[in-house]
Amino acid sequence: MAGLNVRFTDEELDALRERAAAEGRSMQAFAHDAVVAAVNERSRLFDEAADHVLKAGAELNRRLA
Repeated sequence: MAGLNVRFTDEELDALRERAAAEGRSMQAFAHDAVVAAVNERSRLFDEAADHVLKAGAELNRRLA
């Protein structure tokens, strides 16, 4: 499996450590899941926007026909 080095400030690292500990998870697992969730959310938002544009375009084309 590929890896990725990510740099954090001391404050960011402390916050990550505290949040992961609060959830009873390792910092690595917490950071991994946070990144994956962010990527998936961006994809979901893009898909919703594309669907909206396609539906609006279809309605416009129907009215222009």
